[in-house]
Amino acid sequence: MRTVHTHSTSSTSTVSRQALLQAFDSLLQPQLFKDYGPNGLQVEGKPHITRIVSGVTASRALIDAAIASGADAIFVHHGLFWRGQDGRVTGWMKERLARLLAHDINLFAYHLPLDAHAELGNNAQLGRVLGLVADARFGEQNLGCCGPASWSSGQALADHVAKALGRTVTLVQPEGDLARPVRRVAWCTGGAQGYFESAIAAGADAFITGEISEPQAHLAREMGVSFIAAGHHATERYGAPAVAAQVAAQLGLAHVFIDIDNPA
Repeated sequence: MRTVHTHSTSSTSTVSRQALLQAFDSLLQPQLFKDYGPNGLQVEGKPHITRIVSGVTASRALIDAAIASGADAIFVHHGLFWRGQDGRVTGWMKERLARLLAHDINLFAYHLPLDAHAELGNNAQLGRVLGLVADARFGEQNLGCCGPASWSSGQALADHVAKALGRTVTLVQPEGDLARPVRRVAWCTGGAQGYFESAIAAGADAFITGEISEPQAHLAREMGVSFIAAGHHATERYGAPAVAAQVAAQLGLAHVFIDIDNPA
């Protein structure tokens, strides 16, 4: 079973597809990033847009919900096309594209540019939700954030993250030092577990991301830095609605955020 959460704003204006693309590109500056797939317009739909639906991933469930809400455009973090994927239009890809094309819906997707935006991006918005303020950047393309904190332990921080995001998190703490205070926190949303060593080098006492892989558990125990995996989807559900809401307000468009639950 899936749960759909929505937040919406209404308007009556209409803009061209190109004007909407230019607004997204101007805000997110995709040309500055080396990414894993195409940023911008991924599927061309109707030439004029009144209503935008934002979401995390261009899944069939989101597309169906966007159709039901009367969307002319969908704005997501995870689009349909990625470097190195099978290019054939079969199976799940065919089903998603068929729905978009049948209903003439534009699909806009921004990956790393949406992570990185200093105010509206996934990392900035996760910081807002958690009450963290970045004073430094780290990692590949400076996507990671780092800032001051005041937590009595990694467990106290993990409990705060779990409450703020409304889900269970995975915590790995340093061996023999469970009461080590957390004075600096690094974070990077989604599948950024590979940034852990860069976070350690940046002086973090704890690192928050979406996922954990096998090596990070050992590094956390050995390097004295807590690792918190709070869910890929859960950490990346704030940037898309923030960006889409701002652009919709700028252009006078209607906007609705639809959050398709995902346990990952």
